[in-house]
Formats: sequence, structure tokens, C-alpha cells
Amino acid sequence: MDRRQPPQTDEGWYVLHDFRSIDWDGWRDAPEHRRSRALAEGVDYLTAATELADAEEGDSAVFSVLGHKADLLVLHLRPTLADLDTLERRFEQTALAEFTERADSYLSVTEVSGYMSQEYFEEDGEIEDTGTKRYIESRLQPEIPDSEFVSFYPMDKRRGPEDNWYDLPFDERAEHLSAHGDIGRDYAGRVTQIISGSVGLDDFEWGVTLFADDPTDVKELLTEMRFDPSSSRFAEFGRFLSARRFPPANLRAFLAGEPVPQESTDPHGGHSHGSHGHGQSRDHHRDHGGDSGGHHGHDADSPHGDESGDTGDDDSVRSELDELGVYAGQPHGEDVHAVVLYSAADSDELFEEVEGLRTNFDHYDTHLKTAVYEPQESDSAAETAVVSLWETDRAANTAAGFLADLPDIVRQAGDDEDDSWGTMGMFYTVEPEHRSDFLGVFDDAESILADMDGHRKTDLLANREDENDMFIASRWDSREDAMQFFRSDAFADAVEFGRDILADRPRHVFLA
Repeated sequence: MDRRQPPQTDEGWYVLHDFRSIDWDGWRDAPEHRRSRALAEGVDYLTAATELADAEEGDSAVFSVLGHKADLLVLHLRPTLADLDTLERRFEQTALAEFTERADSYLSVTEVSGYMSQEYFEEDGEIEDTGTKRYIESRLQPEIPDSEFVSFYPMDKRRGPEDNWYDLPFDERAEHLSAHGDIGRDYAGRVTQIISGSVGLDDFEWGVTLFADDPTDVKELLTEMRFDPSSSRFAEFGRFLSARRFPPANLRAFLAGEPVPQESTDPHGGHSHGSHGHGQSRDHHRDHGGDSGGHHGHDADSPHGDESGDTGDDDSVRSELDELGVYAGQPHGEDVHAVVLYSAADSDELFEEVEGLRTNFDHYDTHLKTAVYEPQESDSAAETAVVSLWETDRAANTAAGFLADLPDIVRQAGDDEDDSWGTMGMFYTVEPEHRSDFLGVFDDAESILADMDGHRKTDLLANREDENDMFIASRWDSREDAMQFFRSDAFADAVEFGRDILADRPRHVFLA
């Protein structure tokens, strides 16, 4: 008798979907002092959970459930079952619990499997691909995306007399999941998922939690996937529950039947769900949702291809990135979004890390380009730059979180953080026969810059993989100093010269 090969799995954090129904009659009839106490203790409990007051790692979020199946969803991810057990019992000690009943719940655990990476499960367990390492970590220890809408459902793989998933050979199962994942990748930046296994933990085999800002993106994704054999032939689904996210501080508005805003300032000194306080354990920038940059759709009979996560609070993310000297934004007037950072790491080491990330970025249609730009031999003091270009702001911010983890990220020389103005010139793609002409013009411009008031430094860097693709970075004392140069006849002459020798139109980024 042939025995089918099960996928090897590795487990991460435990996941609890805790669905609660509100006793609305009891809430309306309760005296004000009981409701005030319930609100205060409810906000305290939910805020403490989302700020990880009980643990060093994990995540929690609160949602208003739509429809009749429940009223409130509290989603917890924690490293151990004991953590979840404590959170459950701690809620029951609050005065808010007196007005709720558990409508449903689901227990599961995040996982990766041999469908995604056989290499991960080999004896030494070493993976050389940096992007794969990051992806595995993000699957085992995900962050809850900041998207407004969430859809949760459990699912099984079919074990019928005609279509039995578990009778298929391993390679055939892996092929199905790969094709299924290709669909999911088309929704990168629009839908993010957390897949968690529940064999032996709950009634189904997996829990699927999908996050999006637009609910119709989830509908469109699932509709398309229904026609893929991995779903049409081999999937069985439980019931779906949909909800909208809100900060714990808005619990009063939720219970009062008022519109629940997406963002607010936390009365306990924290922030809305745009910031989860993960700084103790993991890089906060990692794409709220933790799914970006991976081989999506190959995990543990995973039902969908995963997608790039939400960006969260853009201002907060950009502020944190700026502290590292990482630019993530849109060049003025352009239809692309750029991430630019500098590193003092060995160029070969940096390129290897970037290549691993780029391999995974290429899974997304929103990814345009990621490259390492090295200083010219004559400018050994310049830092190496990494430039990543994306079609959407969300995708760029998600990528920035991963790129910010690259080794030896530094601020550009001449950037005093509080007292400088930066400019970056991208897309200086020179026609090969005119490369020496371009270098000559740059040398002339550099001489002019050296005599200008307010100019600190200008570096010319070349794409490690294409010497004709140039990147120019400058530092100035002030914005006005920089603009004085860009208004000058010398710059106008350089622009006119570039029309004849550049293969693409250059873009400039001005950094406040």
C-alpha cells in the first residue's frame, strides 16, 4: 500500500479568533455606573492586548463584526497556548464580559511547510536565500495588517470518493498550490492573508484570515480562486465572518451605535491600530501583515497565494524610516514610488542580501526595479545606495520595511538629520556610446557645485549590474541652496545635453 508523503511543517504563533455577541438589551437597561465600569475595563483590556502588555511578542486587534453571527471580534496572536489561555480568562474578569457571550471562536497556529521550501526542513536547516528567510519568519510570526476590512473562514481539503486531496502525490499537490499562489500574487498590495493550521486544534484544518481596505478586493480574489482546481475540486469551506477594524479607544462609540472611526489617539498614551508596539521583538516596518516578499501559496496546503501587506500609518512608518535615513515616497509628479537607502556594508555582501529580497519582490506585479548602486572608484568615501521602485505607495512602504533590515544602514554623509537638504537623481540611463561623455559632464558639474554656497557633497553611483544606469545623490545646507542650482544655467545646459545621450528621462527626488 502506497503511503502519501505529508508536508513537513514548522509552527510559529498560536492564533485565537474570539467572536463575542453583545447583550444589547442588558446593555441598554444597565445603570450608567455599570456601563461606565464595563467601558473602562473593556478599553483597558483591549488596549493592553494590542500594546502587548502581557507578552514580548505577538499581536492583537479589535473588529466590529458585520451581520448576525457576532458583534465583536478580538484577534490574538501569541507565542504559546498559555498566553492565549490567560488572555481569554483575563477578559472574563472584566465588567465588559458580563454583557457578552461567546458566539464563536477558532484556535489555530501559524505554519510553514515543505511545499514552500524543502531546503528549510533539511538536516542543517540553513537557507541561503535572505528573502526566503524573511518570508518564513513573516509567516511564522506575522503582524496583523492595518487594513479596515477582515474576512475569516475555516477550510478543509476535500476527502471525497472522487476528489481526495490526500490521495494526490506530493509533487502534484505542490503544483496545485503553486498555480493557486500565482492568482494570489496578482492581488499583492490589495489583499493580505494570515494562514494558520488547525488540524487537531479545531473543527477544520486551516483558518484563513484575509485583510483589505476594499472588501470587493477580497470578493474578487475569492471568486477568481473558486475557479482554480485547488478550490473547485479540493476545497471545503466553513462559514465566513466579516468585520471592520477599530481602535480600542473607540469602544464607547461602538457600543453607542455611533460611526466607528478607523483612527484615533489612544487615551493610554499609545496610538491607533497604525502602531502595534512590536519594537521589543521585531522590526515594526515589516509590512503590517508580514507577508510581503515571499513565495506565496506553497505553505501547508495553504488555500491562497499570499499578498503584500498593508502599509499602516504612512506618516508613522515614514517617520521611523527617516530616522534610519531611508526614503520611501513618490518622486514629485511621477507615477512611481521609490525606496532609497544607503549602506556602509561590503558591497558584495549587500548585493547578495538585496538579490534575495529582489527575487521575492519580483513575484509582485507592482515591483518595477530594485538595484544596488556603487560609488565610482574615484569616490571611495561615498556610500552604496539601494534603490527600489514600485507602482504603488503601499507596496513601496512594505518593501521599505524589509529593505530597512539590510546590513549597516547609514545616513548619507553630509546629512546631519536636522540640518540638511537632500536630492536624488534617478533614471540616468546613459546610451552606452555616450557614457564617457556623461562622466565628463558630471565632472564639470561637480566642479561648479564645489564652488556653490550651501553645497556639501554630490556622489555619482552606478548600477552594479548595468554601468550605464546612474544614480546621483547630493546634500545641501538648505532647500533654497539646492533650488538655486536647479534654477541655474549650468543645470539647464546639463538637461539639454541629457536629451541626446540618456535612454530615459531622469527623475529627481527632493528630501525635506
